[in-house]
Amino acid sequence: MRATLEPRSVPGLAGAQERRRGQPTQLVVVPFLSRGTRTRLREVGANYLDLTGNASIAIERPGLFIETSGADEDPNRTPRAARSLRGAKAGRVVRLLVDLQESPGVRELAALAGLDAGYVSRILALLDGEGLIQRGKRGKIESVDWPRLLRTWADESPIDARGVRHTYLDPRGIEATLRRLAQLDTEYLVTCEAAARAYAPTTSPPLLTIWTADAERLAEVLALRPAKAGMNVILVEPRDERVLAEFQLRDGVRFAPPSQVAADLLSSPGRGPNEADSLLSWMEAHPGDWRR
Repeated sequence: MRATLEPRSVPGLAGAQERRRGQPTQLVVVPFLSRGTRTRLREVGANYLDLTGNASIAIERPGLFIETSGADEDPNRTPRAARSLRGAKAGRVVRLLVDLQESPGVRELAALAGLDAGYVSRILALLDGEGLIQRGKRGKIESVDWPRLLRTWADESPIDARGVRHTYLDPRGIEATLRRLAQLDTEYLVTCEAAARAYAPTTSPPLLTIWTADAERLAEVLALRPAKAGMNVILVEPRDERVLAEFQLRDGVRFAPPSQVAADLLSSPGRGPNEADSLLSWMEAHPGDWRR
């Protein structure tokens, strides 16, 4: 039994397992395993169990498979420690770490995000422990595993936790909505499928999702009809209006940056996660087209 196990330590554990081939199946037992650590353990095929009830055990002979869920947060973590990436402030830090090619120091990152340096330091400690960033001896960020960071952020802070949805119908279709948006001089961001298509062309999206500070006002300007069923336009009011600050202009339409689009798609229903995978592949292949 180990006292702790962080995601960044799992590769070394996997190497030890490889050296133990032919020996009895190894079971990793730890008081608490974070979601990121559990994901890494499954990726390397390791069995695990923590004392909150998280378990994944697979044995070939005799055939046995057990998987249970326990706590997602460490019950023994100190109150001031960052527990997750949920919340507007954490989202600001994540977006900067993903979008910036050169990782800033804590104070610079805090200034760019408009946040307290102490809070940013706690978020970085969380990300370091989860293996989502790599830091040097003096705490300098040396690398960011931005695809995994985006997936973790989307998992812990889905789009419904970051904003309030309102559903509408544009009987003329979403292409007509996009043409009208191109004529507006107001704050909004097109995200999800329609934005992914703008960066990495795919098939025509069935829904148009838009971040806006005032859904009722934008719906009135666009002549949208409130709809519970059969909607084709979703307006999302962000809990943090800084979401609207950055955009990319294409054919007169304001699109959310790729990192925001990917996170929104990952936590959207239907084909959203599949569209996100395609967008992430494009982002990995063309980092110079979107990182700054």
